[in-house]
Amino acid sequence: MARSLERPESRRDTWLFALCLGLSTLALFLPARWGQQIAAGLRSTALAPLVWLQDRGAEGRTSRARFRAVSAQRDSMAQLAFALPDVKAENDRLRALLRLGERIGTGFIAAEVLRQTLPTEGRTLLLDKGAADGVKPFSPVTSPEGLVGMIRDVDEHTSIAMTWAHPEFRVSAVSEDGVIAGIAAPTAVGDASRTMLEFRAITYRDTLPEGTVVVASGLGGVYPRGLPVGTVAGVEREQTGWERVYRLRPLAQPSAVSQVLILQGADPLRIPPAFAEAARAAKAAAAAKGSTTPPAPAPAPAAPESTTALPPTGGAPAATVRPADSSQTARPRRQRPRVDSAASAAPGVTPPAQAPPRPDSAR
Repeated sequence: MARSLERPESRRDTWLFALCLGLSTLALFLPARWGQQIAAGLRSTALAPLVWLQDRGAEGRTSRARFRAVSAQRDSMAQLAFALPDVKAENDRLRALLRLGERIGTGFIAAEVLRQTLPTEGRTLLLDKGAADGVKPFSPVTSPEGLVGMIRDVDEHTSIAMTWAHPEFRVSAVSEDGVIAGIAAPTAVGDASRTMLEFRAITYRDTLPEGTVVVASGLGGVYPRGLPVGTVAGVEREQTGWERVYRLRPLAQPSAVSQVLILQGADPLRIPPAFAEAARAAKAAAAAKGSTTPPAPAPAPAAPESTTALPPTGGAPAATVRPADSSQTARPRRQRPRVDSAASAAPGVTPPAQAPPRPDSAR
């Protein structure tokens, strides 16, 4: 019974196979134009759902690929935009360093700051130039803003720079006009991030307005004259009648520099004009900061203390002078003259004459 049911189905499959084979053979010998028309008709009728699914799958693969590409581009642009301010700042610093080198001419070595010499040492810098490049100890280290420090130790290919924040740093300095001279040294603060400069050994009678640019004086032969050090930020402390110490705001920040110039035999006459731009920028920054800072209130005038007049030949006080009280009325009050017994007893002092007694009727 099973064989009789399977026999018609097998015959039907055979006829279908033969029909497909014949059609395929006919399609091979048909002209190309007829084959294309038949294929287009099949695609638009019987195979239309399958063609639609194929198109959607291709679009999905393309959309995912485009999305991944757009996401990668967006991430790259975000990373570039995030790093753009740092790149721009470094570019501006390099341009300023190149302009400074052109103004100085010859006699300097360009170096890059590698890192701090020790993780806990924030007052020294490690430079990538050493004795093989001509670096010598006690050479000034500068940036486009001004003085950074001095070369302390030199190796074959590296060197260690002592910044102005180091406790042993000293530089003979003078005001920009050359009138007031002193010594610039770091403040005695344990934290290197809070260290500033002090302008010491200033006589008490000399005053410096806030915002004055202080430059190296050239004494000692280490730092050339005209190298900017800092600007006056106020009075740090003073000793009455003897010395006044000013607080300096450094122009160059060692923590922000990445490239420096090591001065080696530079022409001293070209240093002041080379750093004139930095001095002008420091003055403008100080003036802008001063204009935004509200003025301090004027102190109230103190009331005069009571003074005692002494007689010419010494002895007991003759009279007592007291400050006027503004609460009293302007109308004077008549008082009888009183003779101070102490004043009359003092030699050389004539007591005031007593008024005659008035009659009772006039009282």
